[in-house]
Amino acid sequence: MQQERDDSSTGGVPLRASIYGEHVPRILRTSLPDGFFHVTARGVDGAAIVRDRGDGQHYVHLLARTIERYRWECHAYCLMPNHMHAVVDATRADVSAGVQYLHGMYALDFNRRHGRSGHLFGARFASWVVETEQHLVNACRYVYLNPVRAGLCARPQDWPWSGIRS
Repeated sequence: MQQERDDSSTGGVPLRASIYGEHVPRILRTSLPDGFFHVTARGVDGAAIVRDRGDGQHYVHLLARTIERYRWECHAYCLMPNHMHAVVDATRADVSAGVQYLHGMYALDFNRRHGRSGHLFGARFASWVVETEQHLVNACRYVYLNPVRAGLCARPQDWPWSGIRS
């Protein structure tokens, strides 16, 4: 049985172009424009990137530092047990540098705290250009509904590690 995709956060554009099969070459980040981005990253091999309340609070704290340091305007974020989403307005260079800083600092602290070593996040982060106001609304809705769709809470505002309450 084939699983149905929710492409609402990408403006209706599938995350992988089906005409190319499952192996689509990545677009060079240097060819992306500055502006709004939907950013996501997953734990290596689907592993948890948040194990407890302290991890979630620390990630949100580092995200706030990243937003200030890299001059992001954050429209939505959600930290899930094994991945994260954010919708930000920033330059292409600041998105890349900011995610590298955020996930590098978080992984160092996470590994130290939990007595582990190695990569915490899997492949490089993914990002999609948000091209229209409706696409921005859809991307933010997608981010905030993520824990509800995963069955982790009944309402988006019940999830402790998202920006919906801020």
